[in-house]
Amino acid sequence: MSRKQAFQFLDLPRKMPQRIPLELRTAGDWGELYGKFGLADAQYQAGRCLDCGNPYCSWKCPVHNAIPQWLQLVQENRIDEAAVLCHSTNPLPEVCGRVCPQDRLCEGACTLEEFGAVTIGAVEKYIVDTALDSGWRPDLRSVGKTGKRVAVIGAGPAGLACADRLAYAGIDAVVYDRYEQIGGLLQFGIPSFKLDKSVIARRREVLEGMGIEFRLGVEVGRDVPLDELLAEYDAVFLGTGAYRYTDGGLPGQDSPNVLPALPFLVQNGRIVGGNDPWGRPIAGWEDKLVLPDLHGKRVVVLGGGDTGMDCVRSAIRLGAAKVTCAYRRDEANMPGSAREVANAREEGVRFLFNRQPLAIQSDEAGNVIGVEVVETRLGEPDARGRRSAVPIAGSESLLDADVVIIAFGFSPGVPDWLAAAGVEGTPNGRIVATAEDGDGRLPYQTTHPKLFAGGDCVRGADLVVTAVAEGRDAAQSIARMLLA
Repeated sequence: MSRKQAFQFLDLPRKMPQRIPLELRTAGDWGELYGKFGLADAQYQAGRCLDCGNPYCSWKCPVHNAIPQWLQLVQENRIDEAAVLCHSTNPLPEVCGRVCPQDRLCEGACTLEEFGAVTIGAVEKYIVDTALDSGWRPDLRSVGKTGKRVAVIGAGPAGLACADRLAYAGIDAVVYDRYEQIGGLLQFGIPSFKLDKSVIARRREVLEGMGIEFRLGVEVGRDVPLDELLAEYDAVFLGTGAYRYTDGGLPGQDSPNVLPALPFLVQNGRIVGGNDPWGRPIAGWEDKLVLPDLHGKRVVVLGGGDTGMDCVRSAIRLGAAKVTCAYRRDEANMPGSAREVANAREEGVRFLFNRQPLAIQSDEAGNVIGVEVVETRLGEPDARGRRSAVPIAGSESLLDADVVIIAFGFSPGVPDWLAAAGVEGTPNGRIVATAEDGDGRLPYQTTHPKLFAGGDCVRGADLVVTAVAEGRDAAQSIARMLLA
């Protein structure tokens, strides 16, 4: 490497793909915020990589992508080979290139972060989109069929990753999901301005081309008994996600125009995507079927995670006159991506930090008028090591609001049909699955020998890429058991 090449990062600054203009976003444009690199821009950004001897970017990535290696392949315009390498570690690379919080993962660990990290996520998206556009597809011609069959419950990122790796092992995978499309929250929870739904549709085409079968609109435990799956298949993978609403217990939260984040995002995603102009019932949230018209309304979102950012940015596109995000800690302690917070702020969202909600207030007619909050200061670390939010007496105030969206998070739960099969859960609703070999069980194996689990249903609500990693690795454990 020449001296000029070694210091290329100084001459070529970090660059992101062009974004949709702000005026279009605030006018209701739901297209992906970031466009795509062309070959020249992808090569320039890939060329900034220092090819570190110890690639912190790869170690920080939950799926441990071979990032320096596929950046080098982009420089050499060997895009199909780069796509093969991307898929070798990540069954859903074009999804992760779009929705991963790279600022907290690979790019945040980049050696050049002080100068401007390599634009890893955008290059990953370029690689896979370009390869798939040109007709590249995973090559399974050398994979022999084993005659083994596995049922995958849940077509979210963990389930899709598991099915993908089972196909590479010669194991037939049949994926069941209660929704009408694959993707889980990739399809219905993440807004299209972060992940266009054509991306999920094409991934389905790729997976079906690998021999994976989808049985959609089928809810296991209601439409199909678990016993039937256990009798028909050699193993079952549970990728049921985390859909249980975190109830803040706020007085007044049952008022009209107070919405939990997930029903709001799912129903709006269906409407924006054209799948259903009115939405449809969500189990447990039938009373929230009809979404309020946000045009000209004052919207307050409670919660500072990525789901909260999805809600505030959706509200902007739905024409809200004023959108406020209230979070009980300071900005440095927000769990959401700093990039998403910056995008939300640019789009006009107002942030109020160190504000803890106390109650939702309504008028005599039952219409929401605001959220009562109290100011907080950071106290001692809580059980998870995060500094607790301590209310300041006498600092109460009312945030004006016409609509309130509660984004305190979601957690998993062990359904009755799993508990009846002997699957153990933790007190907080997570399915018990081993993290590593031990006690006669394989990694990701539950307390039922034929049932494996991974993703949010095991670890609680987490990142898409973490669910992908666990689904991928669970497939390896299932293959070990079935092909031993």
